[in-house]
Amino acid sequence: MQVAKEKFSNLAWLAKEHINIYKAKLKEKLERAKARTKEEKKIAKERRKVKEASAKMKLHKAKARHAEKKLGAKLSHGSYPHPPPATHKYDRSFISTCLAS
Repeated sequence: MQVAKEKFSNLAWLAKEHINIYKAKLKEKLERAKARTKEEKKIAKERRKVKEASAKMKLHKAKARHAEKKLGAKLSHGSYPHPPPATHKYDRSFISTCLAS
């Protein structure tokens, strides 16, 4: 049940951020329609790029937050990740030398 809740929450954030990106594009189209000079149209395009980048940054942050919550939930249930495998203190050249002798 908890996994379904998390997936639904992730989808909701994703949809909200995509809506923000779409809004930025629509506002740019309106501004370009109102603009009379090339400079005004260029400014409208630059504003759209800034708003779009901001929305994408928020989307990225939201994904990171949800991943952090998901990881925190896994760790709080006692399912700790396995320790890394032990590395051997001898390298291959030393081992091959010992076997050859």
